Amino acid sequence: MPDMLTSVLVDGLTLKNYFLLTAAALLCGALVAFAAGFRTRASTGFLTSLVLLPMIVETVILMVNGNVGTGVAVMGAFSLVRFRSVAGRAREISAIFLSMTVGLALAAGYLFVAIFVAITVSCLMVLLPMLPFRRERAQELRITVPESLQFSDAFEDIFEKYTATHALLAVKTANMGSLYKLHYRIEMKDRHTAKSMIDELRCRNGNLEISLCEAAENGEEL
Repeated sequence: MPDMLTSVLVDGLTLKNYFLLTAAALLCGALVAFAAGFRTRASTGFLTSLVLLPMIVETVILMVNGNVGTGVAVMGAFSLVRFRSVAGRAREISAIFLSMTVGLALAAGYLFVAIFVAITVSCLMVLLPMLPFRRERAQELRITVPESLQFSDAFEDIFEKYTATHALLAVKTANMGSLYKLHYRIEMKDRHTAKSMIDELRCRNGNLEISLCEAAENGEEL
């Protein structure tokens, strides 16, 4: 066990050590990418970045080690990359931080620590979503109503009956202003009652178009 906390760079950086750390970085990156893409939609570019990120971070830190000027330059480059990046979901941010952590650990020569962290956290990323936590029940409800209907409180009693929470997100006119399209975000008390709720809404909005779908995953953004 003490060897696990011993850096392989004790005797300095050699070509053999560099290739060993780089191989470990690629393997850990592949493991992180698998965990991040497990049962979720992830782009090929994002997963490729997760595979390469530990190796890139490891190489950069090894080259910067002990050189203050180069370190400041690299910090400025990383800042530019940060401000050109869009906000991601919590799972994506966690995967990126994990890849960077593995790269930093390998740059310090802690081979076994990096492998242990990559395996442990990747397994948790796969297993934790399977636990019976409270699932996100948010859905998007879109209702078309005639211009003659006072929609501000027209459906309140129905929402109180079928939803745990509801909020009007947007209102849009259509058909030369003769129709209004209402966009709600709701959480159903019981999803099996969706048909009953829609039937009551149809009676209230003159049987115009109604749609109910899963809400976008922007609630996980950081």
